[in-house]
Amino acid sequence: MTIAPERTARIELRTAEEWFPVCDLALLTPGRGVAALLPDGRQVAVFLDRTGTVYAVGNRDPFTGAYVLSRGLLGAVDGAPYVASPLLKQRFDLATGACLDDDEVAVPAYETRLAP
Repeated sequence: MTIAPERTARIELRTAEEWFPVCDLALLTPGRGVAALLPDGRQVAVFLDRTGTVYAVGNRDPFTGAYVLSRGLLGAVDGAPYVASPLLKQRFDLATGACLDDDEVAVPAYETRLAP
């Protein structure tokens, strides 16, 4: 989801059952991530990229088991944004959760929206 200049909105992400409020848009810094806890105990990494698009993926690095993807580096390959794990540097597509370095690995990806 790409955002408008209005930064007073709240970011929500879709879980299996409903939309879940994560944080105020104003709390995000473009190019950096934050970790959030879902009601079922799962962690997500939420990112605002430099184009103003908000993404959310699982925060657990499947290669190490550490909850660190929110601290990863953002980049893009052929226009597709990714986060690189800060530990072993595997890259995960922010839109789909697919690992760009191992076709058999992925993290959950969540739909996001802005709510007033």
